Amino acid sequence: MSEPAPLPVNHHADHPGFSGVTGTLFGLVFLLTGGVTARLAADLTGVGAADHVVDIGCGPGTAARVAAGRGASVTGVDPSAEMLRLARRVNRDAAVTFAQGSAEALPVPGASATAVWALATVHHWRDVDAGLTEIRRVLAPGGRLLAVERQSPPDATGIASHGWTRDQAETFADLCRSHGMSDVHVADRHAGRRAVWAVSATIRS
Repeated sequence: MSEPAPLPVNHHADHPGFSGVTGTLFGLVFLLTGGVTARLAADLTGVGAADHVVDIGCGPGTAARVAAGRGASVTGVDPSAEMLRLARRVNRDAAVTFAQGSAEALPVPGASATAVWALATVHHWRDVDAGLTEIRRVLAPGGRLLAVERQSPPDATGIASHGWTRDQAETFADLCRSHGMSDVHVADRHAGRRAVWAVSATIRS
């Protein structure tokens, strides 16, 4: 019997999204739990005062605030109106703006970002090729991409399946290369106690 085909990197693309009361509740949970991943992203990309970070799937804006705390200007992008409402309510930093959008349609001018983050969101993208095309469009030469996903075993179900296996992380890295990105690496990291995959890439200058 042949092995089943591996799941795509966006294997939860059919997720209905975060809306209504459920969206607000999840946003509050993400506020409490997202800090360690945000700090890992800031460390791995080395963001600072010279950076404009685009945070895809920003949720309640935790990572955006961490980046701004290190001097960067930030655009947080999310498809959920509830997440953005919460993000605007808790954010008080003028360096951070929030806008409705998605990986496939980023409301950001071309070549205006020096870093793009996708923290636990790629597995929800509707179209990974379109998302990477948009990232190529908005990143300036020399800009860097970082995608972080929790490590999931191949047989994971439920919440534990919202992440990547090593094969999925490597597949995403290959997709980055096929979209013309360079210095692509897959790293085994930890965000707090949680094991994650961190895929990094840059745009050639």
